[in-house]
Amino acid sequence: MPHPLLHLLLICLLIHAAVGKGLEKGPLEDKVLQVPEGTPVPYAIYQFQSSKDGVDGFSVTGETEGKISISDDGWLYLDQALDWGLTRTHTIQVEALVGSEPVEGPFTITINVLDINNHAPYFNQTDYAGVVKEHTPAGVPFMRVFATDLDDPHSLNAQLKYTLVSQIPNRDNVLLFQMDGNTGQISTTTDGERLLKARDSVISSRGGDISDSLKSKFDEYCKPVQEIPYDLNPFYSCVLRAESRRQNPLDDPDFTLIVRVEDMGGASESALIGNARVKIAVQQNLWVNPGPIIVKEQLKGPYPMEIAKVQSNDPSALYRLVQKERELKFPFNVTEEGNILLMEELDREDKAMYIVVVLAEDTYGNEVDPPMEVQVVVEDVNDNAPACDQELSVFELQENEPAESTVGDLLVHDADDPNTLNAMLEYSLVSQTPSSVFSIDSITGRIKAKQVLRRKDAAEYQLTVRVNDPAFSTECTVLVKVIDINNELPIFQKNDYGHHSLPEDTAVGHTLLTVKATDADDPGTGSSRIEFHITTGNQDEVFAMETDGNGEGRLVVAKPLDYETSSSYNLQIDARNPEPLIKGLVYGNTSSSHVSVAIVNVDEPPAFDQDILEVAVLENTTGGATLLKVDAKDPEGNEIRFKLEGDTNGWLEIDPATGEIKLKAKAVLDREKVEAFDFNVVAFEKANPDQSSEHVVSVRLLDVNDNVPKLTENQGFVCVKNPKPLILTAQDPDAAPFGAPFTFSLPKKSPNWDLITLDGTSAKLTLKRPPSEDKTFLLSIGVKDNAGVGVQNKLEVRVCNCTDLGHCLIEPSTHEGKLGVPGTLGILCGTLGFIALMLIIVFYRMKKEDQKKALHVGDTDAIL
Repeated sequence: MPHPLLHLLLICLLIHAAVGKGLEKGPLEDKVLQVPEGTPVPYAIYQFQSSKDGVDGFSVTGETEGKISISDDGWLYLDQALDWGLTRTHTIQVEALVGSEPVEGPFTITINVLDINNHAPYFNQTDYAGVVKEHTPAGVPFMRVFATDLDDPHSLNAQLKYTLVSQIPNRDNVLLFQMDGNTGQISTTTDGERLLKARDSVISSRGGDISDSLKSKFDEYCKPVQEIPYDLNPFYSCVLRAESRRQNPLDDPDFTLIVRVEDMGGASESALIGNARVKIAVQQNLWVNPGPIIVKEQLKGPYPMEIAKVQSNDPSALYRLVQKERELKFPFNVTEEGNILLMEELDREDKAMYIVVVLAEDTYGNEVDPPMEVQVVVEDVNDNAPACDQELSVFELQENEPAESTVGDLLVHDADDPNTLNAMLEYSLVSQTPSSVFSIDSITGRIKAKQVLRRKDAAEYQLTVRVNDPAFSTECTVLVKVIDINNELPIFQKNDYGHHSLPEDTAVGHTLLTVKATDADDPGTGSSRIEFHITTGNQDEVFAMETDGNGEGRLVVAKPLDYETSSSYNLQIDARNPEPLIKGLVYGNTSSSHVSVAIVNVDEPPAFDQDILEVAVLENTTGGATLLKVDAKDPEGNEIRFKLEGDTNGWLEIDPATGEIKLKAKAVLDREKVEAFDFNVVAFEKANPDQSSEHVVSVRLLDVNDNVPKLTENQGFVCVKNPKPLILTAQDPDAAPFGAPFTFSLPKKSPNWDLITLDGTSAKLTLKRPPSEDKTFLLSIGVKDNAGVGVQNKLEVRVCNCTDLGHCLIEPSTHEGKLGVPGTLGILCGTLGFIALMLIIVFYRMKKEDQKKALHVGDTDAIL
């Protein structure tokens, strides 16, 4: 017990802390408590109250780490602050005491340590170095910084936000770089893509180094060559040092970025921060797209012809061309120095643009620069003459049309580039026969009549039109027909085609009758062409008119007839011209005719209400259940009956009157035997069974989980010296989701065996401890299907010594003389039987010898 004054002081501190927390207290029981790390101590956590009488103290054991205590009045408190980074959960046991004897508990108390934001994020480097090439696309990262926070990664305390604080230098206050706040990736801005420029430097030659290149430059530009050695030339040494610094951006960066990382997602003023510097050097980007490359078509050689040059940032790069489009013709190549060559003449009319993909690779075929797509545009030259779309362009214009009426547009095309002057066409009239009454628009080629045309003056006009482009000329022939005005009406031969009858089962397409009409306008024109239309009485468009345009029309059946829907039709047929009538002329009675049609009733078979009959049934559906009900009607209203055909399984029955189809009482469906089947339902007239219709019904059986997975093999063996795992396989005839994947298990943890599921249908059984001698194990293997249904499968596994071929060895010493009682008796009986048989044979032969001797003696006596 602590000193009373110290105990009183502790209690006061605890009560003071508890008041601040709201006096958390409760019964002594299993409990989970949350405690922040880094609290001031002593820190009251919770007061436990015992339900037992006379309790005068409490005890705490377990993962206290010397930091967690409990007072006699049940206050659980901290002597030292907890640290989330060291221990995230403390599990302790609390008991209530009377004296020193526990009277209640122990109860398990779990203390979860809550992380507080007490660790500042920090970069994994204080100084970063990066290289960016000129014209790097904006937003494409070229480097990344990375920071870590030791606080709880699942809390806001470790949610990091990256920011770019400053850029040095920052001329004109233009930021050339940007940073992704979530990932720390650094990329160029739009201004950076445009403005970043590398410092001038010595470019090394293919396969050379800076020193070699610099020496060659000195030899080239410093003529005559000075006798001063390179290493004594101060200018040479100065340039060499500058170029060497360019290889390490830390020595002489072009830009220095100050970057910052904040926790709390950067959204709190109390967020902790870390800083770092990023040194960036700008390198010259030699890998620049030279396109689009403009090449004139039909350009004369010599070939191959250099049309562009590319240069990799890797001086040792090898260049290769591939074509983006799958074209048969690819007339390009590239040299070792990056010169793109054109191998032959191009024709824009064959292909106006090529996309050439240039690859820069090392000697192993790895890309050293990203693939570059270069456009090669074929520039048009005027090498095609205009061409008339038709050898003879024919137009029609009705007479008496007003002056400046449009006749039509002459269609001419030029294969040259339509966006150049090479395909700009100019139209002009060369000749008009028999008179000049037309004009043509020089730009569009639209032909117009300059005056009113009359057919009696000329029925046709022939024009010659010249079409020019800047280099070529073509003449097109045009025929303009003057069409008679529609001043005559079409007249029927009959205005009434009488009464007709048709059986309702008449086939669609049948011609009922032919009608005729005439028109006095000029033949072969739209004014004399006659079209026939049914305008009244054609309910549901059962009938239609077919015409040849020359005054003859056929009335045909367009849809199936049905007496029960409509028993008669009174049709009006109108004759019309496609050309409009002249003003003031209207169609009258002479341009219309009538016909009546009576539909004759025919005894038709019943018709089913549904076109498709499909049903899905659970395979465990019990006998007597209704599968479906079919319905059919007789067009004449006759009474009908139903029957089944094609039920090969004998599972079904149908009510003849209602069409209700049921399972027979003893029918047992089984999807594993039959997944689907079809049968026919026949509907027939009761009074006339020959009038019948049949319909196919498709039944699909739905699976239920009526099978359990079972092992395919119930026996196996494992060799003692080479105990390879035994692969167990299971099968279940049910379909998904009642089949695979299976789960395999042992009923309890086995000291000898491990069982691991391999895939959906198999598992691996492994022997952990081989026995000292041959032994047979009887195991129970649980196998469950995907729905969790399964049983225990018996498995007999023999552990034995094996032959070289991997089979169990049967040792002679262990089996000799071990026939058992039945085997011994069998051998004994067989031996005794054999001896008895031999004795019988011997006695029989002895008897036969005695008989022969007696016979011999008798014969001798007779002789004597």
